[in-house]
Order: sequence, then C-alpha cells, then structure tokens
Amino acid sequence: MTPNKFEDFLNKVTSRVRSKEAHSMIRKELNHHLQELSKTYQNDGLTGEDMEEKVLKEMGNPYALGDNLNRIHKPKMDWLLIVMFVIIAGIGFLPLINEIPGFPGAGTHFIHNKIIGNILAILVVIGILFFDYRKLNRYSFGFYGLAILLHLYTAFFGYNVNGTQRWISVFGIFSDVTIITLCLFFLAWAGLLRNINKYDHWIKQLALVFLFWVPIIIYMVVPSMMSALIYFICILTMFAFSSVQKQLALKMFLWNVIGGVLLLVTVVLPLFRNVFHSRLAYFLSPESDPDGGYIYIALKDVLSNAGWFGNGFESQLMTLPATHTDLVFPYLIYTLGWAFGIALCILLLMFIFRISANAFKTKDLFGRLIVIGGAALFIVPTLWNILMGLGIIPIVGVPIPIISYGTSYLVIYSIVLGLVLNVYRRKDIIEPTIVVK
Repeated sequence: MTPNKFEDFLNKVTSRVRSKEAHSMIRKELNHHLQELSKTYQNDGLTGEDMEEKVLKEMGNPYALGDNLNRIHKPKMDWLLIVMFVIIAGIGFLPLINEIPGFPGAGTHFIHNKIIGNILAILVVIGILFFDYRKLNRYSFGFYGLAILLHLYTAFFGYNVNGTQRWISVFGIFSDVTIITLCLFFLAWAGLLRNINKYDHWIKQLALVFLFWVPIIIYMVVPSMMSALIYFICILTMFAFSSVQKQLALKMFLWNVIGGVLLLVTVVLPLFRNVFHSRLAYFLSPESDPDGGYIYIALKDVLSNAGWFGNGFESQLMTLPATHTDLVFPYLIYTLGWAFGIALCILLLMFIFRISANAFKTKDLFGRLIVIGGAALFIVPTLWNILMGLGIIPIVGVPIPIISYGTSYLVIYSIVLGLVLNVYRRKDIIEPTIVVK
C-alpha cells in the first residue's frame, strides 16, 4: 500500500473545501473510509496498486467529492436569529421617546447612550462571531477566578446605588458587576461541565459543589436574589445536558441537596426572612399597605387603562417608575396597547426558542453547553420581567435582555448572543465530541 496516493487524494479533496477549519475533520473521516475499503479489498485478495486503484475508484473523483463536501462543511449564519435581535434592539428605543419618570429632560442623553450601546453590541457580536469559541474551554478556572475578583473589587471600590454596592466603572461605562460575573460564571461552568466525568473522586466532587454554591452566596450578600436565581437555573440546566454519567449525577445531586439545605438554614432564612415576608405581603395584598404596595396598585391601574392599541407616546405615564428598565414591558403595553404586548411576547419567545433549538444542531459538547446556558441567561430574566410586568409574580430588579436600558446589560447579552451564533456558525466544520448512543 502506498500512503502517498491516499494522501494525494485527500489533498485534492480538501483543496476544494474553503473552510480551513473543516479540513482536519474531513481528512480524518475520509482516511477512515480509505482504510476500511483497503481492508475489504485485502480480504478479497487484492494487494498493491490494484487494491489502491480499486479503493480510489470507488471513492470517486476527488474534486467532485471536494465540491460536495464544501457545500456541506462551510460556516453557516443564523440570519433569522440576527434579524430578530435587530428588531428587539430597535424596540429598546421606544421607551426612551417620551419623558422618563424621575429623569426630566434626560431623554436625549438616554437615546445617545442607547445608540452607543447598540453600536458596541454589534461590534461585540461581529468580533466574537469569528473567534473559535473552543479556545475558551481551557480558561474555565480563569473565568471563575476573575468573577470572584470582580466581586471583591466591587466590595471595596465599587459604587453604592439604592443600597447595594454592585456597580463599577468599566472603560467609562457604569456597569452592574452582577451581570458581568453571571457571564463569567456561565463560561466557567461550560468548561467544567464539559469535563465533569473526570471528577470521579469524592474530594473533586465536593470541590465542584463548593464552586457551585459560592456565587449564590455572593449574590445573596450583594444582595441580588435575581442574579442568584438566574445563575442557579443556568448552571442546573447546563448540568442536565452535560452528558454526565448517571452514578456521578446522583452523587452530585445528593451533595448539592445537602449544600442547599445548609445554605437555606444558615444564610437565607436568618438574613432574608423578613425581606421575603414583606415583599410577598406587598404582592399578595398591596392595598393593606399603600406605602409598600403602591407600585402594584399603579401597575394594575396602568394595565387596566392600556386598551388594545394603547394611549400613544404623547400620553404621560408618571405613576410607574423604571419604565425604561425593570418595568419597560407594562409601559410598552400602556403606550402601544395589548396587541403590541402580545406580539412582543411572541417575538421574545421565538427568539429564545431559536437560541434553544440551536443547542441541538451542534455535535460539540462544549458548544452545546454554551448555547444551553446562554438560552437560560435569556429565558429567566425575560419570563420573570414579563410575568412581573403583568402583576403575576412579585416585582424585583430584573430588566428584559436587549430591550431594557443599560449599556452593560446590552453588551453582556451581545457577548452571549455572539457565542450562540459562533457555535451555530461552526456546527458543520468541527469534529463531533458528543457520543451518539
């Protein structure tokens, strides 16, 4: 057998495939077929040049084969997801058209910042799109450590706003450290969960349990209960799709149940019992305490006066605070009507569903975990914001991704979207790492 003939065949095939990243996978796959055919013909008694000619003849014209593989193994772009992102980003300007309660005369300033934020978001998505996301896998502990350091820095040098010290200045942008660290923890766990089956010793498993609960404790201390909830659901969802072995999954489940109960008894109930009780009381019976439940009363009044087509941008809605951030959804309903609100819900759900569906179009485990975690980072705040905007669940500080005002939030969610698009782009040009059973 003359390997040079097979090598020459592979070179001709890959010369017609434009994506250099796909060459390794294509050569590996074709070389496997060449070796299998060689063994088959050798068993039939053929050797030497006769066998080689038979093998190469059956494989076909290398240039035609290369053209076919080039159509299959090339970068793909999810244009529908991009179009939906642009539409949602455009909707984010609507709450800034009218005067914002509590910020008289600042509308132009907010619109200016929103434009800058969207430009940064576009640049971020484009920059991440052409970066090989698989390289991030090696920096899992680095991302985790950086998130911890950011919280430590914020605790000593951050800015206190509304009683919580969670703000820092990043390149002149006033940023919420919790959304930054949520992204870092998400990237860290994507790498950790990709290799979770290597943590077969009980000490390593305890270390993972410790790493899982530390961010939740940090978010509670900040305090940012919504960040803790988003983190919890994001990592839990990624764990469920991590290809973890069943026995290890059971052990990790038991360890985390023990850790969760200890955290609940020693931290959550002693520190936050009164907070939970008062917020729940305001939500269930706002009329009993107008001072604490005024926002629920105002929200109910806003929604009841919205109508199908709203009151228009010329109407002044001064009874509801944070109409450009946390309560942007009821403001849009009041201004543009229930018809627009329903359409917006459908658009957001389609956007989230599209991201989630992309997770199962890649055969790379690390890429799948990134998309699944990214979907969770969008799903939890979006659904909570919509439901609290409708008065169905308690009001907390949680913006709608992309729509709500906030440059740091917009940039971070653009990073997540860029990674999702990156995984989709490379789904047909990288070697599979998910074992199909």
